[in-house]
Amino acid sequence: MEQQNFSRIENFRQLKTEIRNSPRHLIVGIDVAKEKHHAFFGTPYGAVIQRKLVFDNSMEGFEKLLETVRIHTRPKGLEIPVFGLEATANYHKPLGEFLIRRGFHVALVSGVAVRRNRELLDGRWDKNDTKDAANVADLVSQGKILFYDFPSQAVREIQSLVSLKIKLKKMETGLLVRIRNHILAMYFPELDRFCQRGPDLSLAVIRRMLDPKRIAEMDFADFCMETIGRYPKPNQQLRLAAIQNAARNSVGCGFTEAAGVEAAMLVESLLHTREQVKRTEKMIRKIAKQLPHYEYLMSIPGFGPDITSRVIAAIGDPWRFDNYRQVLKLAGLDLNASRSGKTSGGAKPVLSKRGKSNLRYALYQAALIASTRNPPFMEWMAEKIQGREKERGIKTKMRVKLAAKMLVIAWTLMKNQEPFDPKYLNI
Repeated sequence: MEQQNFSRIENFRQLKTEIRNSPRHLIVGIDVAKEKHHAFFGTPYGAVIQRKLVFDNSMEGFEKLLETVRIHTRPKGLEIPVFGLEATANYHKPLGEFLIRRGFHVALVSGVAVRRNRELLDGRWDKNDTKDAANVADLVSQGKILFYDFPSQAVREIQSLVSLKIKLKKMETGLLVRIRNHILAMYFPELDRFCQRGPDLSLAVIRRMLDPKRIAEMDFADFCMETIGRYPKPNQQLRLAAIQNAARNSVGCGFTEAAGVEAAMLVESLLHTREQVKRTEKMIRKIAKQLPHYEYLMSIPGFGPDITSRVIAAIGDPWRFDNYRQVLKLAGLDLNASRSGKTSGGAKPVLSKRGKSNLRYALYQAALIASTRNPPFMEWMAEKIQGREKERGIKTKMRVKLAAKMLVIAWTLMKNQEPFDPKYLNI
């Protein structure tokens, strides 16, 4: 799969250089949808071959597309069909994989480019499926296309599981916020401060007995049995005693049966979501360990299983990048500045933040850990801020810079198939 992907990368690079005004290419712009796709057939020099083809998102529909392509290729001297797709949720992936496995050129067009190019076609913002397909074809004819990454099966599984984990973590955070800011804030606000010091114990109280009036009237031993089902350990005993004491002077609203049901359901959903997160993490580690990149990335200080899996999912095939600048763009860690009417020295560069925000966050956490616990990274950090210690936000700026460097190092290790060496910090 890696050799096949490398061949596709080389073909894509060649395609970008020769697509403009080529007499040999048939461009097929496809507006992807859930059930039916719209295709436009044209040439790089602006000729319209077929304005509209509607085909189903099924094997029969895909074969219909290929049959139409065969009709328009050799009889008209167009030897090489190129399919352009706009990434639309996951709807484009079955079609993209089908075409790649058949050996066709498949390219992606950016959603931002599609929006901006729509008005350039005829000076209007009017939008419909037929025009969108023609818009995609026009971008392909200009060479404004992106490589359609199709990595190994293991990498695709990691990408899917990492995406699932991110969604589950958002669900977990949302449930926890609702429990604390809705349930506790209304019925037992004093319990909120115990959620950080003993979250599991607090959740047990919320799930089984949230009524502060009832807690205050109960015998302490009965309260413990109702909450955790046994006599508490010394540290649990102190927290439960403090909770019962807080319940005696609670300012919460009158507790209702419906509130108890809602609290129990939210806590059960939260615990279930956390269990799903653990299962997902376990599966990610199992699959990631099969890849040679995993051990190399794990050797980088600050990189744990979570950050390593996110980097693997983001980079995929390291050979699809020509240089480190493209890797930085992937995470939005590249610098941009508005220099219009200014000298280069007067322009202030800032992060583009156009890439994967979750990857940026993970890399910053890795930089934070490495710069405070690993000697070579601590020395690098000290050298960078020397003489600038009083500058506001200097540590954060240097850690962002270190995060960018760590991403480039990770990409280098994946290409070279070697473990981390502190010498990379000085490159």
